[in-house]
Amino acid sequence: MKQSQFIDSHKAATVIVVAAMIAVNDSWHNVAAWVYLSLHGTYGILWLLKGRLFPDASFQQQCTLGFGVAIWLGLSLYWVAPWIVTSRRVTPPVWYLAVCIGMFSMGVFFHFSADMQKHTALRLRPGYLISDGMFSLCRNPNYLGELLIYASFSVLAMHWLPLVILAVWVGVVWVPRMLRKDRSLSRYQDFASYKKRTKLFIPFVV
Repeated sequence: MKQSQFIDSHKAATVIVVAAMIAVNDSWHNVAAWVYLSLHGTYGILWLLKGRLFPDASFQQQCTLGFGVAIWLGLSLYWVAPWIVTSRRVTPPVWYLAVCIGMFSMGVFFHFSADMQKHTALRLRPGYLISDGMFSLCRNPNYLGELLIYASFSVLAMHWLPLVILAVWVGVVWVPRMLRKDRSLSRYQDFASYKKRTKLFIPFVV
């Protein structure tokens, strides 16, 4: 099976799982719970659409059942945030909800715009280093987008645990993947100068 099959099935399950959490915890009147369901559920739907329209080639690799289950369990750590929101009946102020929604929206822009640019560029200009457009801001704008998206989910819970889980994902999964990508792109003659003028995935920071 492909990695994408496990990832996509998890993304599809998220809206069902979060809705079940709302029901189990009787959070029908909790605005934060519905906002969370809307944000994370929408992200899942957008991910599935992206997989159909401009899939990420790195997720099309074959994997064992054990590795696929590990992917599922790892991604399920992100469900800690909605459980906290629904079980603790988190009630952030309106302005806080607005910040979370804005953060999510910016993340969607960076994540999906970068993936679309990469998909199109690889089809139209194979063999060239992608260093313009979204990739002129940093070398991994798609991960910048994902960081903003998952940060919006995490801070919505108003608890430290989802932030720790996100930090572990960034350190254990995302950063190694970005560094492997840098090593792969080093075969391009102009990569050294591109690397010197850009950050890994957060503009002006790292």
